[in-house]
Amino acid sequence: MLEKVEDSPELRNPYRRLPSPLRERFLDFLRGARTLPLTYDPFFKAIFDPRLHPERLSGLISSLLGIPVKVKEILPTEDRMLDGESLLIMDVLVELEDGSLTNVEIQKVPYAFPAERMTCYSSDLVMRQYARTKSLRGDKFSYRDMRKVYTIVIFENSAGNFHRMPETYIHRGRITFDTGLEMEFLQEYCLIALDVFRQIPYAVNRNEQTAWLSLLVTETVEEAEKLMTEYPWLEEIYKEIAMLRQRPEEVLHMFSEALRIMDRNTVKYMVEEQQKELEEQKKELARKQRQINDQQEQLGEKQRKIDDQQEQLGEKQRQIDDQQEQLTDQQRQLFEKDQEIRVLREQLAKMNQKE
Repeated sequence: MLEKVEDSPELRNPYRRLPSPLRERFLDFLRGARTLPLTYDPFFKAIFDPRLHPERLSGLISSLLGIPVKVKEILPTEDRMLDGESLLIMDVLVELEDGSLTNVEIQKVPYAFPAERMTCYSSDLVMRQYARTKSLRGDKFSYRDMRKVYTIVIFENSAGNFHRMPETYIHRGRITFDTGLEMEFLQEYCLIALDVFRQIPYAVNRNEQTAWLSLLVTETVEEAEKLMTEYPWLEEIYKEIAMLRQRPEEVLHMFSEALRIMDRNTVKYMVEEQQKELEEQKKELARKQRQINDQQEQLGEKQRKIDDQQEQLGEKQRQIDDQQEQLTDQQRQLFEKDQEIRVLREQLAKMNQKE
């Protein structure tokens, strides 16, 4: 296979631009040892293209949300109200049969502040649906015309908080109240940790959800054959994947596109990590500055106490100096009186001698 690639002008240069792991994965796929990495955007969209296979994406979404849904159409993502910059490897936005919107995304690298990002994406779906529905309904628009929006994020490598619940790989959430008040809000979330899914034995848990997630994480042909034995309806998908071996140029283009997205997202991730590190450094500097300010204030307070003590000592010294001066005056007065007494005694002695 490597000789075939090196001898082909269409394959040689794109192949050489791939990093070593993707080169090996590409060659392993061509020789029938491994399947395609479906957690990469180009491969996922090739297999789950809702224009060609709407039932596949419908089945995946239904199994993840736990409710039966049917994909109506795929929507463009270019006109989203957000800037579109993210670390998302895959982004598929579809409208379901009941009018609700679903955003399916696969995340290969756990990014910073996922909850904040997901809130923004979900809000973008709400505002997009609001704009479309109001435009279609005109003066007849009512907020009751709005439908649910589902944000589905599949983490190939999840953050640490997902691993605090090692027995749970899928998390569904919506807005609730601590009082038990029941209200139906539009936004719902579904988070899947594939790395947690891989670590749990599923021999006794055979269902459609397990089948779809296993399809995403399966890598070797042996694993794929075992999966097809348990879920025969997956055979059609694996046959479609196998047929791609006859079109290596197309597959290599998918790998190149996956690399381009990875490089872009890696740079974005590094920028965010550096920004996060910078913010943490700023917080640390601010904390140290507060400590320095506190220490300076404490030193200032001590200095004020020292100044007060020195002032008190100065006052006491002045008192001592005054007392010393008074004592000196008293000693001088005593000396003068002593002199006067001596003179008087001498005069008295002379008077006695004359008598």
